Amino acid sequence: MLQRIYDWVDERMDITPLWRDIADHEVPEHVNPAHHFSAFVYCFGGLTFFTVVIQFLSGMFLTMYYVPDIINAYESVMYLQSEVAFGMIVRGMHHWGASVVIVMMFLHTLRVFFTGAYKKPRELNWVVGVLIFFVILGLGFTGYLLPWDMKAYFATVVALEIAESVPVVGEMIRVLLAGHEELLGAQTLTRFFAIHVFFLPGALLGLLAAHFIMIRRQGISGPL
Repeated sequence: MLQRIYDWVDERMDITPLWRDIADHEVPEHVNPAHHFSAFVYCFGGLTFFTVVIQFLSGMFLTMYYVPDIINAYESVMYLQSEVAFGMIVRGMHHWGASVVIVMMFLHTLRVFFTGAYKKPRELNWVVGVLIFFVILGLGFTGYLLPWDMKAYFATVVALEIAESVPVVGEMIRVLLAGHEELLGAQTLTRFFAIHVFFLPGALLGLLAAHFIMIRRQGISGPL
């Protein structure tokens, strides 16, 4: 049945050439773990992307129940944990996945650096990858406040004080994130939620698209 559906769509949209251009290409031997055990280090990028997909899917589920205001935020998280079917599992996936994706991104960055994959002609892709790393760190930072418990509140206070210590623009960064010069409140939570759910995911999708297009054009880098 799936083949018939595909043939029906392909007859009208001619998607087969597009699909072959995206997915139907040979993988170099040095990234095949069946041939070389060291090839596992070349899987860090794919594992990072897989974890990012899990974060997107679990995050979409969480936004169906989360209420981004200081009165109901904590209660909505507790309701999700205790009352929603599989809510604890999905939130756990999102919570621990936030740490896993940072670790995987760090390992991927180390692999790219130590194999010299940042050199010509892949310098631009290295820059895009570093920007992706910063966006993922930003997602972890903004998501930490959303449960609106004591740990999240005071951890964000410390993080904003660190941001405020940046020369010249530190005060502007704090006001932009917190929405207030002194206190964390309703506007802070709303801004963190908007940045976490809309701004940073949009930037991440755009950077990932550029990253994969350049990989497709330049090929997968090999060892030095």
